[in-house]
Order: sequence, then C-alpha cells, then structure tokens
Amino acid sequence: MAKRARGSVRPGQRRPIDRRPVTPGTSAAAAAAIPRATGLSEAELARAAELESQLLAEERAAEVARKRSVERGAIRESAPTRTLAFEEEYAYVARDVRDIIRIAALLLAVLFGLWILIDVLGVIQIG
Repeated sequence: MAKRARGSVRPGQRRPIDRRPVTPGTSAAAAAAIPRATGLSEAELARAAELESQLLAEERAAEVARKRSVERGAIRESAPTRTLAFEEEYAYVARDVRDIIRIAALLLAVLFGLWILIDVLGVIQIG
C-alpha cells in the first residue's frame, strides 16, 4: 500500500467550500453589509462575483448531470438483458484466443517462407 503524503487530497474527499451565494439583485445596503476584502477595486469585485456565479452554475450543471447518470444507471439495471452472463465475463478469453490464432498463423507463414527459401529454392545454404 502506498504511503500517503500529509495534506494530500483524494478526488471526492475534500471538504466543501464555504461560499455565500451572491444574487444579482443585491441592494447597496446589503452589499455594504457583506465584509469586503481590503485593496480590491470595484472591477475586481465585480469580476469575482461573476466568476463565483459561473462556478455555481457549473456546480449545478454537474449535479444535474450526476443525477441523470444515476437515473440512467437505475433504468439500465431494471431493464432485462438478453446476453448471458458468461459471455460478458469471459469476453477477454475469446479475445486472447483470437490473438493466439493470429500469432500461430503468422509463425506458420514465416516457417513456410523459410522452408521455401532453404529447401525448395536453395537461396539460403545451411551447413
């Protein structure tokens, strides 16, 4: 088992980021109540709000996509399948057998070619 480095984060295991949603219809008084970081201009704050809204939209879209994939998985599991279990389970065996046959045919072709060159045509002299 690999040793984990301190502070490393695995995908899907980090703590959720604590964000306060910023709505476009925020009044000036409500905006003043939100603590501001010092040294940021209005343009930078507007850009930050825009980026945050984009991130929230992407998170919502990802959540919708995840829910859709879960629903599709549930539909697939409930639908009856016509394939036999062993066909799926041993598909790699059929692939390996095809590879073995292909390699055997190639080796036989090489041996046949060498037989033609050595015994029939006498191009290669052995001995």
